[in-house]
Amino acid sequence: MIRWLLSKLGGEGFKGDYLPLVKIVQCFIRQKVLFTNFGVPWPVDKTTRVIAPHKINRGTRYPGLSMGCHIDGRNGIEFGANVWIGPRVSVISMNHDPNDYHNFLSSEPIKIGDNCWLGANTVILPGIELGEHTIVAAGAVVTKSFPNKNQVLAGVPARIVKQLGNYRESAST
Repeated sequence: MIRWLLSKLGGEGFKGDYLPLVKIVQCFIRQKVLFTNFGVPWPVDKTTRVIAPHKINRGTRYPGLSMGCHIDGRNGIEFGANVWIGPRVSVISMNHDPNDYHNFLSSEPIKIGDNCWLGANTVILPGIELGEHTIVAAGAVVTKSFPNKNQVLAGVPARIVKQLGNYRESAST
């Protein structure tokens, strides 16, 4: 009953079937009553910043639910199904013009495929495409696209360090 009420008051993004009810209620109060990340139509952590949420397709999970994330959707971000995002991850779809820092550059949207995992402190830069079942190791900075699937990226700048088998879908995802 409470989940239904929160989804009606906060929007469908607050249904939160796989989240503990306490977490959904906390996020709802912070976002819809205290106006922290007010315009974000899904639960996010109080220390996360989401810019232009209307240009973000969140997929099946909640980007920014981990602490300290920075998600800038001004050029668009498309999260696939079952994308896991660790703490302090930055997904930045817009960059400054190097010749005039007051202006921003347009780019293609960031596209993150199904069943990806972005480890703690990773940075995804504008226009990047990550293929299905890509794991980005903690601290990596992704400066170019990796559209193939079943891979692990690490380093600065990120590079492929390992190939993976196909993702095994479990009942809990």
